[in-house]
Amino acid sequence: MRDAQPKTIFLSEYKAPDYGISYTELHFELFDDHSLVHARLHFKRSDHASDTATLVLNGQELELQALALDGETLASDDYELSDDFLCVSGLPASGVLETTARIYPQSNTSLEGLYRSRGLFCTQCEAEGFRKITWFPDRPDVMSTYHVTVDADARQCPELLSNGNLVQSMELPGDRHRAVWDDPFPKPSYLFALVAGNLSRVEDTFITMNGRKVRLIILVEEKDLDKCAHAMDSLKRSMRWDEERFGREYDLDVFHIVAVDDFNMGAMENKSLNIFNTSCVLAAPDTTTDAGYQRIESIVAHEYFHNWSGNRVTCRDWFQLSLKEGFTVFRDAEFSADMGSRSLKRVEDAMVMRTLQFAEDAGPMSHPVRPASFIEISNFYTLTVYEKGAEVVRMLHTLLGEEDFRRGSDLYFDRHDGQAVTCDDFVSAMEDASGKNLSDFKRWYSQAGTPELTIRDDWDAEQGVYTLSVSQETPATPGQSDKEALVIPLAMGLLGEAGNLRLTLDGEAPDPESADNTHRILIVDKPEQEFRFSGLPECPTPSLLRGFSAPVRVDYPYTREQLLALVSRDDDEFVRWDSLQQLMVSALQELQAEPHRVSLDPLLEEAVNAICSQSLDPAVQADMLRLPSETYLAELASHSGKADVHGIFRARQALRQALAETFRERWQQLFDSYRVTAPYAAIGEQIGARALANVALDYLATGDEQGVSLAAQYYFSADNLTNRLVALRTVLREGDAALGDSLIDDFYARFKDETLAMNHWLSVQAENTSGDSIARVRALMEHPAYDSRNPNKIRALIGAFANANAVHFHKHDGAGYRLLGEVVETLNEQNPQIASRLLTPLTRWNNYAQGATLMRAELERLSELPSLSPDVYEVLSKSLA
Repeated sequence: MRDAQPKTIFLSEYKAPDYGISYTELHFELFDDHSLVHARLHFKRSDHASDTATLVLNGQELELQALALDGETLASDDYELSDDFLCVSGLPASGVLETTARIYPQSNTSLEGLYRSRGLFCTQCEAEGFRKITWFPDRPDVMSTYHVTVDADARQCPELLSNGNLVQSMELPGDRHRAVWDDPFPKPSYLFALVAGNLSRVEDTFITMNGRKVRLIILVEEKDLDKCAHAMDSLKRSMRWDEERFGREYDLDVFHIVAVDDFNMGAMENKSLNIFNTSCVLAAPDTTTDAGYQRIESIVAHEYFHNWSGNRVTCRDWFQLSLKEGFTVFRDAEFSADMGSRSLKRVEDAMVMRTLQFAEDAGPMSHPVRPASFIEISNFYTLTVYEKGAEVVRMLHTLLGEEDFRRGSDLYFDRHDGQAVTCDDFVSAMEDASGKNLSDFKRWYSQAGTPELTIRDDWDAEQGVYTLSVSQETPATPGQSDKEALVIPLAMGLLGEAGNLRLTLDGEAPDPESADNTHRILIVDKPEQEFRFSGLPECPTPSLLRGFSAPVRVDYPYTREQLLALVSRDDDEFVRWDSLQQLMVSALQELQAEPHRVSLDPLLEEAVNAICSQSLDPAVQADMLRLPSETYLAELASHSGKADVHGIFRARQALRQALAETFRERWQQLFDSYRVTAPYAAIGEQIGARALANVALDYLATGDEQGVSLAAQYYFSADNLTNRLVALRTVLREGDAALGDSLIDDFYARFKDETLAMNHWLSVQAENTSGDSIARVRALMEHPAYDSRNPNKIRALIGAFANANAVHFHKHDGAGYRLLGEVVETLNEQNPQIASRLLTPLTRWNNYAQGATLMRAELERLSELPSLSPDVYEVLSKSLA
């Protein structure tokens, strides 16, 4: 561990590097018990630097074996070496610095830099892992071309991969061999990649829009060769879509994807050599859910799209992380919407924002899309940077329109190709291409927190004028008490008795030629504004935030009758989903206040019946009929006061029971109508049908023995993991211990050799609210299916328990907090990145009606550990401030 009180880094203190590295030559000698890394850095002093400037190279956990300047060995007094830096002074304006470092990949448990896992050498360099490989100015604004030589045992490591194109391969004495790779495109060190090991290949080709032939190669363990087809198809669809939608063509001769089981992240966009967590590339019906197939398609697209939005144009410093991630999440979301249902994608994205990102905005780790400071950059790979950053880009798209946005993105890529730039540069390209002033819009990048729109209305029946009064406010966040007004695109419509009304703003001439003027984007950019609509035949119901047009909260005092009208008749599927969610939230809040209430609100009953009986996209219909999650309900409650986790749990049980009993015949009809009997295929039609059938099954089994029996039959007849897991979760939730145990045992017997399926097996038990969850999780930590060093296993068991089993995590005696704290304590030494991310549920201690004192006490205990990693220290210090 390093300094227990590490230095805070501020955006305001950014300084350009004194030296650039134009060309980097690396030679790796990989052995079982160590590796040697020989580096030749072709440096050049920057124009702004003085003649006496020092070349500062980052380096951690490196043993110096040799150091030379332009071929001459440096004496010990010619440089300074510490645990974190190698500093060389008295350098000429340009030259070549040569180093040899000895490293130990086999004992690198952090999974950063170069590490060896299950016999495979692998790298993860984002954000600051390259400094664990060799000494280098490990910052994104130092861009270099790379020439990489890799030597290793030919039997243990038949595959030797790095970035770019393969230019040479040869045999070496002693059963060793060599591969030489050249990447002609300048890149920062975080995009460097190396893989060496025994892997098998799946190959295909892609012909680019200009006729170039590109080899596509996915490398996996031999046993997983049959699980690569979906990822390969997703890659080819991504490449074609990026050409058609953004005009971006791939630029090298080969594109690799490598699947690695021990990996901290989901995937990494290293130039031409994408390294993936196995869970994000391998797919088969028995080991991957429908959601998993969709996630793989999205992540493969995301990492490929980075080739331009992140690689060819990268970020100047880590404060600009959303420059590449927010833009690329927007791009992958648009891809997913084009490949499937746009309405469903917006509902899914809104659920992530409102359930998780809004909570992050309101918590101790709250930060802007472009943070002003950090201690450990790994802590800022957050929903704010990624998902809110994507929503910021989406708002730009909404404000500019598709044509101007495309012109702006083209200008951005052309203007900054091969450069490391800022969020301001991105917005400037959009301004220059569209001719619009976006200076006020840029506040979204620097201002933290979730804006709140308070909307009230007035109806003048005599004049036929409807007025919306809109005010905005962003709550104070840590370090930002004063907030400015933001530019917010508020998509809206007005609903009448016969459907959505045509809209004419007061003072605006009606457009009789317009085929669709029932949808309007209002620009909310002041603390208070009014919008008047004239010529209306009746008092309307406002349809607000259509398509989730901005990442904001909306406070409008809907009556239940208005919500029912929106659910039944509005033409925006996000608004319909949101309105039904609001009706369910209202019912759940009443059940919390009056636990013995048994009757179902007639308006909610009518709304559910309307959704069940209408012809809708089955996937959207399924999302509409699901109860709001416990996590979302806790976030809502904490926004206005304190969350009562146990009250929320009981209320959801009661409402599920009421809906199950009221609509039992309807659930049976939906299950029978949408149950897929054709062989499994991960296609939109089947995925939507399965989703709706499985929601119906969930209700059918609620409090009903026949329904539980039906779920058990469904488990055994399933030809896919999606249905099998739904049935298993349902049986476990309903508390039939004997039946549940038998299904758990059957699942293990079927899939004990399938790592991905076993991750689900761990999660489904961690999330099970029946019985003693904490004892069950502790027992599973000793099970052969669990591996305390594998991030996927940790997330599957410990992460699932802490994030998806609230009623047991928040057990009154604090046992759930202690369990999580113990795991974090171990990982603090072993894998600080995973440790800090696991802490998130504890950091929100101030949001809860019960347990806050015990949660804080566990954080305080961890804060007193003798050697905290910077990752964990930062989260703890901000959570306890």
